[in-house]
Amino acid sequence: MGVQNDRNPSAVLDGLYGVQLGRPSPQPTQSDDESLTTSTMQSPTCEHHKGAGRRQQRLLIRKNLNTAIYANSLVGVGIASSLYHSSKGEIRKFLRWADYTMIATTTLCLSRALRNENPRLLMAASTLLLPFQPLMVSALHTGMMEVSFARRASIEPELRMAHNLHKMSSLLGGALFIADDCFPDTPYIHAAWHLAAAMGTATCNKLLK
Repeated sequence: MGVQNDRNPSAVLDGLYGVQLGRPSPQPTQSDDESLTTSTMQSPTCEHHKGAGRRQQRLLIRKNLNTAIYANSLVGVGIASSLYHSSKGEIRKFLRWADYTMIATTTLCLSRALRNENPRLLMAASTLLLPFQPLMVSALHTGMMEVSFARRASIEPELRMAHNLHKMSSLLGGALFIADDCFPDTPYIHAAWHLAAAMGTATCNKLLK
């Protein structure tokens, strides 16, 4: 019998001294036309998802920035109110105006934090009117916030209790504000208004979560 020389050398070495000769597994072939079609189909889809992700990131950053500005405006209201209540003489009138203006600024910042799609003309006009008509700006943007709160509470059950507390504190605060203006020498009315306003602010902050 002759020696079989047609043996596969890899079969002899395979397993010798731990040597493992890898055998490449057959790979499915893909034509150039199929590769081009796949790339063409995947490219717009990937770009669409990337664009959506970038838009969501920009909206989140903008929302966080507007919320931070609103939080800082609340600090400003506290400072303006403290300066007004601790003042005497002629400067008290100026600080009263500053207090009203800072409150209006806070309502403007809250409106921006709640809705990024507010008309730019409305926001610009409100900003320009702040020094001259702070009460009108406060009334306008507080009304916008009330509408937004009522709409969300109607579809989100977890907001309904906060909305009910907010309605009661807002009505009480409005009545106390008018009473304080009509009877400025009556004690504790202004303090009660501050408490009602604090409750209204705390409950409307639920909208930012």
